[in-house]
Amino acid sequence: MAREKSIYTCTECGGTSAKWLGRCPACGAWNTLVEGPAESGGTGASKNRFQALAKSQPVATLSEIEAGDVARTPTGIEELDRVLGGGIVAGGVVLIGGDPGIGKSTLLLQAVDALSQQMPVLYVTGEESGAQVALRAHRLGLEGARVRVLAEINLEKILATVEAERPAFCVIDSIQTLYSEQLTSAPGSVAQVRECAAHLTRAAKGGGTSIVLVGHVTKEGALAGPRVLEHMVDTVLYFEGDTHSSFRLVRAIKNRFGAVNEIGVFAMTERGLKGVANPSAIFLSTHGEPVPGSCVLVTLEGTRPLLVEVQALVDAGGPSPRRLSVGLDRDRLAMLLAVLHRHAGVSCMDQDVFVNAVGGVRISEPAADLAVLLAIHSSLRGKPLPRGFIAFGEVGLAGEVRPAPRGQERLKEAAKLGFSVAVVPRANLPKKPIEGLAIHPVERIEDAIHVLRELD
Repeated sequence: MAREKSIYTCTECGGTSAKWLGRCPACGAWNTLVEGPAESGGTGASKNRFQALAKSQPVATLSEIEAGDVARTPTGIEELDRVLGGGIVAGGVVLIGGDPGIGKSTLLLQAVDALSQQMPVLYVTGEESGAQVALRAHRLGLEGARVRVLAEINLEKILATVEAERPAFCVIDSIQTLYSEQLTSAPGSVAQVRECAAHLTRAAKGGGTSIVLVGHVTKEGALAGPRVLEHMVDTVLYFEGDTHSSFRLVRAIKNRFGAVNEIGVFAMTERGLKGVANPSAIFLSTHGEPVPGSCVLVTLEGTRPLLVEVQALVDAGGPSPRRLSVGLDRDRLAMLLAVLHRHAGVSCMDQDVFVNAVGGVRISEPAADLAVLLAIHSSLRGKPLPRGFIAFGEVGLAGEVRPAPRGQERLKEAAKLGFSVAVVPRANLPKKPIEGLAIHPVERIEDAIHVLRELD
């Protein structure tokens, strides 16, 4: 028998090659080419992949185009609406990814049940049976009287059902389980994921149905499948959190209809995911008395100020001292220790330094620099920072403390939660005093160390 022809497809960009190569010729990624059966050219599916998602429109002048606000429908879950930018948009396509068991299906089933009270909805499950979905709904206490459920993985049958049911909101759980009869490759392959997503996106734009695609993630935490999948959709959400913890974060990475890097905070309960009204309480430890090495930071997640406790432990090290950070950039920690030594005269060269962001949150903004350095200094001295103390600000290599964006909002959030002492960059000093908050502006890292010694 003649051997079936195969083709190698890049999992990053979807580019193809007739033979295996260590590096993708299209995007340059290494070790991303995966073997699969070659697609037959008779169906014309690949040729039609890049067809327009809607009917072509005449060329118009930008200033003459009407730009109205996008109508949104709240899902009934406040934290999810925050991440989406206010609610779902007609014809919008959302891709949500996360680790197995993190709560993606639970959250979407809750959203489908809430939306079913005001619009027709459809829940398509490819990984579970209808009975399993009904069992989950019963466990969550959902009525589900108006929720239509379809257990199917064939794309053509799903599209026919969508056309017949005309739902305003549809969930596809998950995109990796679908397959199209026009392709010969297995479900989950690059070609199948790309083609199924393109057809579903075309159906959403053409029929005005809001579609949510559930995506699997790789062991590195990125969405599985071709990277073009993220470019096709309007919104990309990531479900984050430790399965051993009861708290979950939903983060927007891309949003054509709202702000990116917004987060929604949920608590996993017996009745499903519940929104957390005061997320700062999660990321603050409950110490009876102030302890050395602890400093509270006011960070920004999208438009929301969050108070996060940064903990540092400085201990005697050996000839090769360790620098370890959890939730913060390790390379930036090494840079900050050098700045602390050079400009403030505080040396940790023979000490092990461990830094942790409480609650499993990941902090990427440089405004955490000042809080990290003050926590390290507090642990090294063995003296706690004053009760009700907060700090934020970026620290440069020259030892200067640079301003953080939206500093006044950060300070107001801290004052609202009862904090009374703040060390901030001088450029973030508000024009009017904030009631109950004593603010100490600093320009350099040595000024911040001097303020701490005065507060002792």
